[in-house]
Amino acid sequence: MSHTPDGREALDPVQLRGVRPGDMGWVVQQHGEIYAREYGWNSEFEALVAEIVAGMIRQHDPAWERGWIAELNGERVGSVFVVRKSATEAQLRLLILSPAARGLGLGGRLTDECLAFARAKGYRKMVLWTNSILSAARAIYARRGFALVHSEAHHSYGQHLVGETWELTL
Repeated sequence: MSHTPDGREALDPVQLRGVRPGDMGWVVQQHGEIYAREYGWNSEFEALVAEIVAGMIRQHDPAWERGWIAELNGERVGSVFVVRKSATEAQLRLLILSPAARGLGLGGRLTDECLAFARAKGYRKMVLWTNSILSAARAIYARRGFALVHSEAHHSYGQHLVGETWELTL
């Protein structure tokens, strides 16, 4: 914690917190808006995210899964989730940052929270799926030791893309 010139503790404008009612709708909205604006993806992607989110809500196992919402000055600006794939494998899902939150190291902080949680729970591996054009996210994963283990071209969301599976031994 830093301090103001008069010695008081300065509040960090960025906070990470748990998921609350209403957050998951925001996650879907942000994915739909940001990916349409920045990559030209159509509403198929928003539908996929809505399906993922609905499944995560219905099947949430709080002992083995967790989500974080990042706030900047009290406004939601990011999210990430760890879901259980098996007794030994966790999956990182739905990492997103609004444009206002980029460049603050927040993507790395959110990813680090996932890794710390997965390690504390005794998971042996973390996996994730992304697309090759998402260079900022890919850089975050690579810096933390994730390795690209599979890539495959696909036509989704109105675009020609290359999907990627990344893994990290914990």
